[in-house]
Amino acid sequence: MTTPETPSRGGEDLSADQSPAQQLKAALGGFVAEFKDFSNGVTATLQKQEDRMNKLDRKTLMAARPALAASADMDAPHQKAFGAYLRSGDDDGLRGLQLDGKSLSSAVAADGGYLVDPQTADTIKSTLSSTASIRAVASVVTVDATSYDVLIDHSELGTGWATETGTLSETDTPQIDRIAIPVHELSALPKASQRLLDDSAFDIEGWLARRIADKFARSEADAFINGDGVDKPTGLLTNSTVNNDSWSWGSLGYVPTGAVGALISADAIVDLVYALGAQYRANGTFVMNSKTAGQLRKLKDNDGRFLWSDGLAAGEPARLLGYPVLVAEDMPDITDNAYAVAFGDFNAGYTIAERPDLRVLRDPFSAKPHVIFYATKRVGGAVSDFAAIKLLKFSVS
Repeated sequence: MTTPETPSRGGEDLSADQSPAQQLKAALGGFVAEFKDFSNGVTATLQKQEDRMNKLDRKTLMAARPALAASADMDAPHQKAFGAYLRSGDDDGLRGLQLDGKSLSSAVAADGGYLVDPQTADTIKSTLSSTASIRAVASVVTVDATSYDVLIDHSELGTGWATETGTLSETDTPQIDRIAIPVHELSALPKASQRLLDDSAFDIEGWLARRIADKFARSEADAFINGDGVDKPTGLLTNSTVNNDSWSWGSLGYVPTGAVGALISADAIVDLVYALGAQYRANGTFVMNSKTAGQLRKLKDNDGRFLWSDGLAAGEPARLLGYPVLVAEDMPDITDNAYAVAFGDFNAGYTIAERPDLRVLRDPFSAKPHVIFYATKRVGGAVSDFAAIKLLKFSVS
């Protein structure tokens, strides 16, 4: 009986002594063994790949899972950076935030003690004035210098008719004026105790960001209307004024209502609109406060139709005589000789120049145990075209 294995003599292969059937069987056995090894290797590799994909899927699900508590939101990189800056002075990635008001401390409830209660709401509710500003209709430019110059050509070029052979005479040359708008610094210098910064249980970043936006917006909005130009923008109403019948460059022209502190009819509004040049009137906007708007929206024409119409869509401004109305609370009320209404192309008539950044200096040393925050913004503004804006004066003349 022949054994499955082929004997050898002195290392000599004796497969030649096997029958063809035996040789084929041996070859198939070797092939099956090698294929099985290959298959096992492929299976192991695929199993490793599947394990890796399962781990990745679990990580993705964990990352997408909603936070179990509000504090988990602080894992956001910008919030972590902000919190680190407020608490330790690490200012990586931060340009500036501020708050306004008196010193904060956890020792007095109204001065910050409410903020360290673990049951405190995650937002602070506040009542703030309207921040509507002529910034919405003025020309706003970004500068990197200490001032912005506006070049104005407000004089006419002379012309004349000439004959075919006649001698031409010299005509007037236009003159160019320069209006310099310095950039002033708007700042706040609040302070808070380090304990409050460490223990406060609400969104410091969101609160401070809203406070600085609201406070600075209200401060500059008032300056754009009433600023005296001393370390602040030159306001619209602080320029010299003259009756529009004798208007000249350098002053704002006004139209009187014909009565002291009162508006007898809508005729004065019509006169105000047409006191403005046609090239500016196409982009005209009324500016007034809420009290004045309440009075003017009652005006009717001779046929009993209201001159005021509300916006037809959300966000669309109301219109007076077909022109949009901007309600800016810093405009004066209707009183004796008040310039309570302005009308003009403010994009041409008023220019706001500002630096693009908001900065904060964190000082934990000067007022220990408090931390002082010195926040600044640089902005300026002035009338850049005296022909583009007219005022309504509530006076006889």
